[in-house]
Amino acid sequence: MSNKIKNDDVSLGRFISLVLRHQPQTIGLTLDEHGWADTKALIKGVCATGRKLDIETLERIVRENNKQRYSFNADKSKIRANQGHSIAVDVEMNIAEPPSVLYHGTAADCLDSIREKGILKMSRNYVHLSKDVDTAVKVGSRHGKPVILVIDTAKMSADGFVFRISENGVWQSEDIPWKYVTEIKYP
Repeated sequence: MSNKIKNDDVSLGRFISLVLRHQPQTIGLTLDEHGWADTKALIKGVCATGRKLDIETLERIVRENNKQRYSFNADKSKIRANQGHSIAVDVEMNIAEPPSVLYHGTAADCLDSIREKGILKMSRNYVHLSKDVDTAVKVGSRHGKPVILVIDTAKMSADGFVFRISENGVWQSEDIPWKYVTEIKYP
């Protein structure tokens, strides 16, 4: 794949993520209660913004996205983001028993607030958790100097917290009180 196509796919993928997770109205799109959008309507709406998108390009973006952000239904007539929504949708995640610990990457400047209030879902529907430190570092690095928080999910589960896992393997929870958190300073 040429660098031009790869760069175009990344740019289109980011825009599709914005539309499917946060602002479907940007292109006049409507999501159903489970976050599904009509694939043809998405393509038409994206093209109306001056971007070029066809079904082959959309299939490639869905297939090759490094975070596996999107899913098609069986006949590819519908598409949705797998998680990370700031709008109210139920993406039908499976409730599951998490590993005994999960990780949350954040920026060092957020620590005082997290120590005081816990890890909050903020504008999203859930707090996102990683199964490994490397992924948490990548997430935390997007917002500044990363700090990795270790979440005692075994204790949380024992205390009645529910965990969900998205189709692309991201663990999710409601707000997490500080008492379940241990911090690891990351260089």
